[in-house]
Amino acid sequence: MARRMAAAATKGDLGLILGEEVSRYSLADLQIIGGRLHAEMVRLPEPYRKQVHPYITEQLFGAHHQLLSMYRSGRFLSMTEPITDCATFVEFCNMIPDGCLRWDESTQRLPFRYTPRHRAFYYLISAFTIFVLDRPGHPVGTPFPGGFRVEERNGSYYCIIRDREKDVPFSICNFCPALQTEEG
Repeated sequence: MARRMAAAATKGDLGLILGEEVSRYSLADLQIIGGRLHAEMVRLPEPYRKQVHPYITEQLFGAHHQLLSMYRSGRFLSMTEPITDCATFVEFCNMIPDGCLRWDESTQRLPFRYTPRHRAFYYLISAFTIFVLDRPGHPVGTPFPGGFRVEERNGSYYCIIRDREKDVPFSICNFCPALQTEEG
């Protein structure tokens, strides 16, 4: 999957590959992914959990819906513009296999098996948002601790954590088109 993605030259080519891959996820897969999202969300402290929940849901499932809508309507067929940052895109694709396989979840208490295929969903959706739509991995407005948010100003995106995830090798932030927000 990652090799097929890396071979895409245009946003439309990538969109078609992503649409095909995401179409293979069943309702049961989406329920497992949603269950994992819920398990991660309940660990967050209130009131932050309540603030961030709609944005994280939009990040995964809103983008999932948009991707499938564009795929099924044939919109990717007319998207001939090249992927904006090919070098970063190829780095992203090269990171995906390790990002999907490096986790040991045997210590987690989840009532379902969360597999590398389920983890790949996150990267597929992120590839769509970042490299097809040229938008940040986290939706505009996503809050972060300290009162900061992902922002859009004059057609550019800004994020307080953009450059702070360098030590997290599988973070989508390392590939995000947002610029680093200066602390106020």
